[in-house]
Amino acid sequence: MGGGDEPKGTAPALGDAPDGLDDALDTVLATTVRRTGASIGGIYLIEEAEPVLRLVAVCGMPLEFTVPWRRLPLTAPVPVADAIREERLVWVGDQSDMARRYPRVAAVLPYRFPLAAHAVTGTRRCWGGLVLMWPADHARRPTSRERHHITSSARRLARFLDHASRPPTLPDQPRLVPLDAPHHPAYAGLVAVDYAERLPEGALALDLEGRITFVTKNAARLLGRDGGRLLGTRPWQSLPWMDDPVIEDHYRTAVVSRAPLSFTALRPPDQWLTFELHPDTSGISVRITPAGEQPTPSTRPRPVMVTPTGRLYQLVHLAAALTETVSVRDLFDLIADQILPAFRAQGLVLSAAEAGRLKILGSYGYPPEIVDRLDGLTLDTDATPAGQVLATGTPAFFATPTELARCYPEAPLLSGKQAWAFLPLLITGRPVGCCVLSYVRPHTFSADERAVMTSLAGLIAQALDRARLYDAQHGLAHDLQQALLPRELPTVAGLDVAARYLPASRGVEVGGDFYDLLRLSATTAAAVIGDVEGHSIAAAALMGQVRTAIHAHATAGAPPDQVLACTNRLLIDLNSGLLVSCLYAQLDLAGREIALASAGHVPPLMCHGSHEVGLLEVEPGPLLGVDVDFRYPVTRVPLPADALLAFYTDGLVEVPGSDTSRATDDLARYLAGVRDHALEDLIDGLVRHVWPTGRHTDDIAVLLLRAPGGHPVSG
Repeated sequence: MGGGDEPKGTAPALGDAPDGLDDALDTVLATTVRRTGASIGGIYLIEEAEPVLRLVAVCGMPLEFTVPWRRLPLTAPVPVADAIREERLVWVGDQSDMARRYPRVAAVLPYRFPLAAHAVTGTRRCWGGLVLMWPADHARRPTSRERHHITSSARRLARFLDHASRPPTLPDQPRLVPLDAPHHPAYAGLVAVDYAERLPEGALALDLEGRITFVTKNAARLLGRDGGRLLGTRPWQSLPWMDDPVIEDHYRTAVVSRAPLSFTALRPPDQWLTFELHPDTSGISVRITPAGEQPTPSTRPRPVMVTPTGRLYQLVHLAAALTETVSVRDLFDLIADQILPAFRAQGLVLSAAEAGRLKILGSYGYPPEIVDRLDGLTLDTDATPAGQVLATGTPAFFATPTELARCYPEAPLLSGKQAWAFLPLLITGRPVGCCVLSYVRPHTFSADERAVMTSLAGLIAQALDRARLYDAQHGLAHDLQQALLPRELPTVAGLDVAARYLPASRGVEVGGDFYDLLRLSATTAAAVIGDVEGHSIAAAALMGQVRTAIHAHATAGAPPDQVLACTNRLLIDLNSGLLVSCLYAQLDLAGREIALASAGHVPPLMCHGSHEVGLLEVEPGPLLGVDVDFRYPVTRVPLPADALLAFYTDGLVEVPGSDTSRATDDLARYLAGVRDHALEDLIDGLVRHVWPTGRHTDDIAVLLLRAPGGHPVSG
């Protein structure tokens, strides 16, 4: 009962799984669900190109339920993304815990269940995550045994992925993994069938997809339909009086929470029935009995068309996701990844209204030449209905090219699609843009689809307006920051140099990270890196003043300690109230020595010799701006032949939920393996290694110096 884990250090053989890697992953998933007592499980893998999470395998849940969760950004506010980013077990004990920590998930899955998510981390990289869900009656906290099973299963998945001879499959639709549960009672033999038929109440069985797999004669009589016509159907689809989102939701609740429940429903004209649902890992057993007299819901008008519960929850998910988009790119990716599949469309064009024209912000499913022809069309053109729907505020739906050609003869030829939904994006009557969903085959738009698309258009319009404002402000802040940094670094004989500033992935305020390289003489140079606290115009302005002060004192011949001391006095005189960390390194390329002075800044990494790498031991001084009388000690270290120095700000290694020293050690090991790469590529690799999603939470500045060759530079 120890979990069946293989000995540590051994690699599982893919030959143990008959059909290779995919079957191996599926087997581990099914085994984990059984051994932990979970009811539902899933495996996510990271899709490197995006990067996003792709749900590749699921068990214990209908595939229909997984639609909102099949592709998730690595930055999504969901448990599995947190588990991957922080490389730990994330446990959510119940629905209240979920609502507090992950409100979007709670809105889409308003059921009682505990959930665990664990990163699948291999020897070289994080592959993805494992997700498990338990029935509603499970304890709020996991047992140590369950923790062991979850952790060891995540390790086993990682080892399979580490030793695979090919990349894992990333299917558009996840694989449905069977749990090999015992046979359903419907197939247990004639004795069990006879027993069920003799009971006075009705009995039927549903599989996890909601289809009827067994029905007794009494159940068919109570439901008012021949049993043969019920088999293989879903009750809310084959029985018109059960076509109610509330009834479908009871089924979804039973599947997700695995908890028994009951409800009553009216079979017209006056027969009330009680349905008792008893779910397990193989399906749901349903007991049906007459309920007696119930109040007639005569005051409750029956809707002409009922939106399926699955669609309702999907809309809640999409609406919540739209409120969290930040940039225009975020918004377009959300529409392409989640809204497009929700309506089974194949084409997308998102445009913004600018100066009487429609500027295309993003497209999907269209060749570049068509996008070029559509970009910049005037709003009064007859080529497409976009201008008309923006003028009237009314969406336009065209089920066939013939319908569209009646009013816009050129439009079908322009797009090459067969059906279209033109959705105006308006805010209080002001045109923001247009969203076009299109289909490669004729498509009839139901009243339900039209209503849902129209509602979503309003949310997309608000998200687009916010996103464009954010992009404009973020661009302005970035331009200001770049103007305060050196346009280009000087050329220093005997030194290769590369530098990069990366603003935080979120927020529009200007940061205070800076770097510089100063040529002091033919054989000496100075490297500077620092960080002004805060994110504001004041921080950026102070950063510019600090750079200027350091440059002036350094080029005047001041030694490292005096450069920082004089700059510190300037900050005290300015009385800005902001503190600055700074590292000043003077490189003597002829004498092969580095003199460093630090004002509370993170020390640099140095790689040399046989790929040895580590932090330089620099005696720190106080932050600039603390006190005018502080002194800054100088640390002198040799500059080995072919040394590589990496200066950076703390935004590179301060990862939320992770220890900074661990991140720094990991960065050092990475640098040792790639030190011979081109410096620009090295910067890309360093940032990507620590922040694989590209969503770093703080500004980052990196300055790399390489002193190639083994001969000192002469004057």
